Amino acid sequence: MESHVNAKRLFNHAHTLKLHTGNLVNRSRLKKKCPSSPSEELQDCIRGTLSEFFASTLSTHDSELPGVLDCTIPENTEAITPEEREELKVSVKLFLTESDCSSIRNAVDMACLSLGVSQLDSVIIAPPSFPEGEVQTLTHLQPLWEELEGLVHNQKIAAIGTSDLDKTLLEHLYNWAQVKPSSNQVNLASCCVMPPELTAFAKEFDIQLLTHNDPNELISAAGFQEAVQESSKELEVVDWRLEWVLRYSIIVKSRGIIKSKGYIVHAKKSSNH
Repeated sequence: MESHVNAKRLFNHAHTLKLHTGNLVNRSRLKKKCPSSPSEELQDCIRGTLSEFFASTLSTHDSELPGVLDCTIPENTEAITPEEREELKVSVKLFLTESDCSSIRNAVDMACLSLGVSQLDSVIIAPPSFPEGEVQTLTHLQPLWEELEGLVHNQKIAAIGTSDLDKTLLEHLYNWAQVKPSSNQVNLASCCVMPPELTAFAKEFDIQLLTHNDPNELISAAGFQEAVQESSKELEVVDWRLEWVLRYSIIVKSRGIIKSKGYIVHAKKSSNH
């Protein structure tokens, strides 16, 4: 009971939530049930990490309540050592829920800090999903891409890529961009076969086409609030909104196996109440 009371006080006082699931490769070995989708996996992770965090946080006095709730379980998290960095490839996909360019910089900084690296090998951007009937254009992408290009120039990211662009939009972006996209992810649910014109364009300009099975919206606002709510009794979640989710994979280059993967999540409480 004590941990619920404490969780409620911590949560009600905070205005920002940072959550790092730690390495899920180890965690999934312990769990028998495999999540059916990336959305379900993320919800499980948010719920599990928060529950564990609240259970391990001892009672705090009001004077010590932090504004930024940093939910990381240290024993689940392993930073990369300088000796092994050369052997590993750190790939990231960043899901934005709002078009705030500062989120990109924050997410990349937080990933570097959490994983103990100075540069991410590749970052794929998934812009916020569009309302029915609206179509993404180059104008939507430009500010986000410029932010990524700045991070490439500052050597925080080595290569940048896109997600779900058709041939026309990929071509527009390629022609406009200073730092060209090195990859484009295509959702296999929407097409079992890669569109030939996209394949031809990607081949000509040396853009790697990758496949993915992420839904259009990785986690809905309601799904996020529900996962938080289920981690501890009586949490007030209605004012909280998700800003971004970053999913990383750390791959051993020589063997092509995933050493570590996880999510970093960032949410804020609206101050209009």
